Amino acid sequence: MAEQRRDTGDGQGAGRAGASRPGVALERAWGDLVATARRTVSDGLVVGTSGNVSVRVGDTVLVTPTGVPYDRLTPEDVCGVSLDGRRVLGSLVPTSELPMHLAVYCSTDARAVVHTHAVHATAVSTLVAELPLVHYMSAALGGPVRVAPYATYGTEELAENMLRALRDRTACLLQNHGTLAHGATLDQAYDRTAQLEWMCRVWLTASSVPGLTPTLLTEDQVARAGERLEGYGQP
Repeated sequence: MAEQRRDTGDGQGAGRAGASRPGVALERAWGDLVATARRTVSDGLVVGTSGNVSVRVGDTVLVTPTGVPYDRLTPEDVCGVSLDGRRVLGSLVPTSELPMHLAVYCSTDARAVVHTHAVHATAVSTLVAELPLVHYMSAALGGPVRVAPYATYGTEELAENMLRALRDRTACLLQNHGTLAHGATLDQAYDRTAQLEWMCRVWLTASSVPGLTPTLLTEDQVARAGERLEGYGQP
């Protein structure tokens, strides 16, 4: 048996799968992750066990397990891996999309990732190579949202395609598949996911009017909106 690391209680000491209890920070993060995963279902962004959510605490990535309905997850079902994909917490098998999650954490400063099969976003992913600039909130995602070329789910190829689409962005569409967004927190990653789905719905709705073509913004207009968004909200 591999040597276990001591649990320090701050999320840095997870041992082999099921070998040690998570620290307080990991327990709290797992609760937040489960709540976010359930929210993707209640808000209609996923169906059944599709989609997945993860959050990074230190060098441990907590992630939803594969094939388990989110409403059945309990604190004892914590599922955690190291940044190289080794299981370090729990006995459940991590999501099949683990390569995508780890690719984000190893390539960006993200602390949370949300992947969904949202209806309108998935529909848009089959139509264009980039979401048209139908709304200035594209700026909140870093600019025009790209579509990552299709690859089989759970593969390194899909993770590589996703990373290229994410360059200088915080969200992307996955062709014939869904969405992926990341952020500094689970709330931020989720909000970006919801914003992307909303923009896709707006574009599809506007595009469906016979005889009319949606007015689009320029990249310069979106960039200027992005500057204003940097100061949005309470200090």
